[in-house]
Amino acid sequence: MARHSAAGGVENFTNTFTALGKIAYEGARVSASAVDLNTGRTLLAIDDRIVLPTASIGKILLLLEVSARLTARDSSGFGLLDKTPGEAVGDSGLWQHLQAPSLPITDLATLVGATSDNLATNVLLRHVGLAAVRARTESLGLMRTALLDLVRDDRGPDDAPQLSVGSTAELSWLFGALARNEIVDPLTSQRVLGWLALNTDLSMVAGAFGLDPLAHRNTDHNTLLVNKTGSDAGVRAEAGALRGSVRAVAYAVTVQFTDDSLGTRMRVLEAMRVVGIDLLEYVHRAQDKPAPHLE
Repeated sequence: MARHSAAGGVENFTNTFTALGKIAYEGARVSASAVDLNTGRTLLAIDDRIVLPTASIGKILLLLEVSARLTARDSSGFGLLDKTPGEAVGDSGLWQHLQAPSLPITDLATLVGATSDNLATNVLLRHVGLAAVRARTESLGLMRTALLDLVRDDRGPDDAPQLSVGSTAELSWLFGALARNEIVDPLTSQRVLGWLALNTDLSMVAGAFGLDPLAHRNTDHNTLLVNKTGSDAGVRAEAGALRGSVRAVAYAVTVQFTDDSLGTRMRVLEAMRVVGIDLLEYVHRAQDKPAPHLE
């Protein structure tokens, strides 16, 4: 199912539908959602309730649990955590390349937000427990979105087949609720937004926004972004909240595809950037009401 709003030509995601439809025709599974944060109106919905692998996007659910514990001043939310050989994993993140054997919990969450740090993720998960993350997720009413496992270099038959799964409808709702300070409480929401505002991965939808990947925590040309991405073999996913000069949106896009050539991967990324171009145009088009703050 696909639909979009284009009343009077003010909102038009035709290019998005064309770009995502093209890669879907080539065999990719595509899901997308965009919601206006002022009105709550659905702007874009393409199979937005189906569940697809979302790779590292599920780490946001871990950050929510960590932030809630800090807000509650739960003693388990404070102190230093050690990295251990059993939690070591490759790919994304900086801590595996640093000499520091221990870091404060808030620093680990910062690493997860900024670089999707796999080692920091596993150490935090060992500390708070996957069951607690699942309970927090369910308490938010998320039924199609979940962090399923630790990060692993290799997944065996007894492991969860994916790190995380989700529906774009739920992910766009989640970022909208974070932007409105509605997840747990304002302090918890703001803390998570602060971690995610450091995200250095602007390779997908956000590649269209013209922001500095290493420094975009503040407004730049009336544009403010908070996002989380996920990359795995055959998976590219992104969810976020974008504020422009006159509007703000929450969005999510997930593509599952056969990653059998560089050309195929580049076509997926290009399609995701087309979504970003449409979102950027939408948030900067004239409208009577100002966009809500994300900071």
